[in-house]
Amino acid sequence: MSIPMVHADRVRKSFGTHEVLKDITLKVNKGEVMCLIGPSGSGKSTFLRCINHLEEVNAGRLYVDGVLVGYREVNNKLHELKASDAAHQRSDIGMVFQKFNLFPHLTALENVIAAPTIVKKIDKDIAIKKGQELLDRVGLSAKKDHFPAHLSGGQQQRVAIARALAMEPKLMLFDEPTSALDPELVGEVLDVMKTLAKTGMTMIVVTHEMGFAREVADSMVFMDDGRVIETGTPESVLLSPQNERTKSFLSKVL
Repeated sequence: MSIPMVHADRVRKSFGTHEVLKDITLKVNKGEVMCLIGPSGSGKSTFLRCINHLEEVNAGRLYVDGVLVGYREVNNKLHELKASDAAHQRSDIGMVFQKFNLFPHLTALENVIAAPTIVKKIDKDIAIKKGQELLDRVGLSAKKDHFPAHLSGGQQQRVAIARALAMEPKLMLFDEPTSALDPELVGEVLDVMKTLAKTGMTMIVVTHEMGFAREVADSMVFMDDGRVIETGTPESVLLSPQNERTKSFLSKVL
């Protein structure tokens, strides 16, 4: 059996007395696209943030490509990694947020090459060549010298995707990447994500775009109140949901 790219084993997460994730157990295989759906506040974004240790888990284990995330385990006890070691782990995981989070004082190309040159110490000329290729891949080669303020929201999000890909991640996480966009700009970002999925990139996508999920996802997870309520193929979850809560949610969004 091949090692899954992501394995969550009874993951729990609380903020104070509020438990946000309640025994989340799931696996994402290499090359798989998994879409997480569910109402706001169900824990989807928090789960993504735990995968790359932007949030600490309170219980359970999270593994990426067989490696325990954020901790080392000694005699069945977890010890949190040093910040530098956690950051090194995180460099293998690309994440695209709702907000674009681009550096406003850097051009599109400079945003893309910043992490490879600073974190991975890649030669700048090599990083520039790779960065130009990535901007071309997301359809923005003509905008490489533009600052974020001079780009549309959809263009900024495509730069953010190129920036994440510049680190050559083994896993890409997308946290509602189109939610901050005007409706007419959503398609250009989803098209880039569809193309990326076809390359075999392992992706976990929190989304409300059901058409995109149905077209691209290999698996779908419906979450509510911090729990995994239903899993299956997009067709089975969207067209033949078994859980009453799933049925109720989908009746309002489809």
